[in-house]
Amino acid sequence: MDTGLLLLRLLVGLLITGHGVQKISTHLGGKGLDGGAREFQRDGFRGGALTALAAGGGQIGSGLLLAAGLLTPLAATGAIGVMTVAFTVKWPNGLWVQNDGYEYPLVLIGAAASLAATGPGSWSLDGALGLTAYPLWWTALVLVAGVGSGLLTRLVLHAARPPDRPALRPHPFAPEGRA
Repeated sequence: MDTGLLLLRLLVGLLITGHGVQKISTHLGGKGLDGGAREFQRDGFRGGALTALAAGGGQIGSGLLLAAGLLTPLAATGAIGVMTVAFTVKWPNGLWVQNDGYEYPLVLIGAAASLAATGPGSWSLDGALGLTAYPLWWTALVLVAGVGSGLLTRLVLHAARPPDRPALRPHPFAPEGRA
């Protein structure tokens, strides 16, 4: 089990970290801080570079903590928060990633919640520090705090629907033009 948790932590944590790096730099195919700011503005968010820095920093921090298995509930909360914002941006496109849908953020949210539920395993910094006895009820707290912080971020920073983006549909499987 420890091997599986290590692999899951490394995969999820490093992918989330990579997304953060792309938002604020030219590494890993990123377009630099200006590119990250433009992406957020295109998606209807206020704040420009500050928003890109906050999102990128949140992804880098939570991703590295997840990969290391350090303060796992806090790391999962941060990862769920930033991926919830991504989920809301991609929601109008439906589930599947080939249509720029929310499939990928949903998988990362589920993986982070799973790590909060199982703990990081003994091959982690939490394990080395004796912090792996997180109670199961923390998973509910992690989900509520992560999803809540992501939705609050969307509410506070999202200016208006960009003209080139469709309005949110009430249900991901509802046909276009029908609620």
